[in-house]
Amino acid sequence: MKIKILIFLVIIIWVLFVFNIASYALNLERVKTHLLKGEYKSAILEGEKLLAGIQKDTNDLDELYYLLGLSYLKDGNYLHASDIFEIILKEFKESRYKGEALLGLADIFFLKGNFKEAEGYYQQILNNPRYIRFRALVYYRLSQIGAKTGDIEKIGDYLKRLEKEFPLSLELKMNSDLVIYRDNALDFYYTVQVGAFSNQINAQTLLERLIKEGYPAYIEEINLKESTSYRVRVGRFKTRYEAQRLEERLKQQGYPTKIYP
Repeated sequence: MKIKILIFLVIIIWVLFVFNIASYALNLERVKTHLLKGEYKSAILEGEKLLAGIQKDTNDLDELYYLLGLSYLKDGNYLHASDIFEIILKEFKESRYKGEALLGLADIFFLKGNFKEAEGYYQQILNNPRYIRFRALVYYRLSQIGAKTGDIEKIGDYLKRLEKEFPLSLELKMNSDLVIYRDNALDFYYTVQVGAFSNQINAQTLLERLIKEGYPAYIEEINLKESTSYRVRVGRFKTRYEAQRLEERLKQQGYPTKIYP
């Protein structure tokens, strides 16, 4: 009888122990699912619900904060995203999401056009060997900062690093438009793209239309590994301001536009 009672007590203690652990763990799957689907407001709602009901010693709390910060960032709420990334850096000293939080803060400043602040955070990531997984993306961002600020040397420097260290990376492919500026500063200019086609005839049709309307349009043929892209662009300017003025005119006429680099 005593043995049965002892076994029963052991089982009860074990059940309570398992239940206690489960109660301190977070189920983040719904937040992750909404985030992956691009449903950022839903991800925020689910995350905030979890945050409101947590206990002090909850497991994966730093991951919840990161998912919330990323959701706010994707949703365009830079203030809330920044606050959450700061919490991860200050209150979770050993968090595995510290690198992600630094990258999130850097991207917020980048998106807001505060390039000096953004570069400071990007450099922190580059200087820490623990964050090597972000290096290709940081090189990409820094080359983009060079393009937006007209710093030709910065463009060339980080493109060369990308080519040397990550020759097969997506980031290098995304930066293909800047490669022509890498070796020759005299070739640097801003231009307005109004179309990109895999069919050369379609690109030529748009080119002729723009020329008839008096625009200095041209086609740049970009050879990718498996295909060729024909990009219709207008103007070559030394300053981004000049390109922006042209972009405004083209937008008023209904053209889709993007300034390069």
